[in-house]
Amino acid sequence: MAEGEDMQAFTSIMDALVRISTSMKNMEKELLCPVCQEMYKQPLVLPCTHNVCQACAREVLGQQGYVGHGGDPSSEPTSPASTPSTRSPRLSRRTLPKPDRLDRLLKSGFGTYPGRKRGALHPQVIMFPCPACQGDVELGERGLAGLFRNLTLERVVERYRQSVSVGGAILCQLCKPPPLEATKGCTECRATFCNECFKLFHPWGTQKAQHEPTLPTLSFRPKGLMCPDHKEEVTHYCKTCQRLVCQLCRVRRTHSGHKITPVLSAYQALKDKLTKSLTYILGNQDTVQTQICELEETVRHTEVSGQQAKEEVSQLVRGLGAVLEEKRASLLQAIEECQQERLARLSAQIQEHRSLLDGSGLVGYAQEVLKETDQPCFVQAAKQLHNRIARATEALQMFRPAASSSFRHCQLDVGREMKLLTELNFLRVPEAPVIDTQRTFAYDQIFLCWRLPPHSPPAWHYTIEFRRTDVPAQPGPTRWQRREEVRGTSALLENPDTGSVYVLRVRGCNKAGYGEYSEDVYLHTPPAPGTTRTVGMTAVPRMPPWRRRHPSLS
Repeated sequence: MAEGEDMQAFTSIMDALVRISTSMKNMEKELLCPVCQEMYKQPLVLPCTHNVCQACAREVLGQQGYVGHGGDPSSEPTSPASTPSTRSPRLSRRTLPKPDRLDRLLKSGFGTYPGRKRGALHPQVIMFPCPACQGDVELGERGLAGLFRNLTLERVVERYRQSVSVGGAILCQLCKPPPLEATKGCTECRATFCNECFKLFHPWGTQKAQHEPTLPTLSFRPKGLMCPDHKEEVTHYCKTCQRLVCQLCRVRRTHSGHKITPVLSAYQALKDKLTKSLTYILGNQDTVQTQICELEETVRHTEVSGQQAKEEVSQLVRGLGAVLEEKRASLLQAIEECQQERLARLSAQIQEHRSLLDGSGLVGYAQEVLKETDQPCFVQAAKQLHNRIARATEALQMFRPAASSSFRHCQLDVGREMKLLTELNFLRVPEAPVIDTQRTFAYDQIFLCWRLPPHSPPAWHYTIEFRRTDVPAQPGPTRWQRREEVRGTSALLENPDTGSVYVLRVRGCNKAGYGEYSEDVYLHTPPAPGTTRTVGMTAVPRMPPWRRRHPSLS
């Protein structure tokens, strides 16, 4: 019995480890830099809220031609950019203003502060192409030096590396070879130590003895997030700019009139929102899985429908090719027949002219006929011969080829067809119809008339939706009455309720699907027969057929 319980406990532990391992593996894609596709190293937060490694950001800016704008973000207090020796002398000598003075400066909107630049009338605008959103984001005139490091993301990456044992154990950096495994780290010293080396390099009674040991790590981060402009710890959050600010940032004119809250308030509000959203997601895992299955089914349908669309387009284009081939054969046959007819006429004309040459048949025959002395016989023979000679003489005097060699009349004008082929595109859904208010009215029947915009694709049929607006709203989505497959551009709705306000809309449909709805039109049906409408002290009988917009627009 005990063995069975132990086996069950072991199985549950292994299942939990598998779930944790799977979760960590799935999280790995969230920890990859979009540029180098490796885990983030000193990630920077871009203005578009995406992250990128600091080294990758420098490389991208260098490729864009920006030189000297890839400085280290000033979130590390021990980096050379933030040490007192490299700061401005005026900044190192100046003391921070007291909180009451800060409040006065903030209210007045004036004052100078350390790090303020003068004389920069037209600062250079540095644009960074974000690889995640594929958009250009503005970094400001300070470039990467004005960005915050994402310390939270660094901690997540470090925890992930430790959980999956990426890179093996961290070794002491001060040991003599072979180094021992590191057990401590020091943010101020930016090094990892074993127990003995930590004691050796942090002797008792010295300033280093006050360094607080941390877990061994390969990436040292500052204790807190520092303002990149003033090298001070951020204490507030500007809701207007959606940016963390320090005490000195509050007196800047750029934040004058902005809504600024303490970091604690922003932290608590954002944490509550994130916790609430995450709780909702974790509590609706069945819904997520159902939607994933639906999306996967949609993917399969998309693949099948896309292949069908490809086959339909290929078939239609092949059909166009067959029609063009048939037309080409017909046109070539007509040209061939015209060519043969012209060649036959030209060949006959050549033979006729050849008969006029000296020694040819016609000339020789005429010469022999002229030798005839018997007058009746000569007249009989020369009559027909003279007609032939006369025609030949006329053809010789008024020479012109029997057929033209030009085939200009066989030229094709394919400009219109080429334009149609160039504009050949997929069918679009009809645009939203336009209600014809001049021909739309309501009486004992509702007559609705509409038209499509001038350049709209055609509609095969229309769908009309209508409902009353003067009845109490029912819970749930608004329910419309619908009339499907209406042919033409007008429709008659019979037996509407009297004294009611109806709202109507129309949309067209063709092979590409349904288009957008038209603008809603409001029609007020007249009162029941025999009733009167009182305006002031005058009784007005029931009005004839009329139309009007929504009562609030009348």
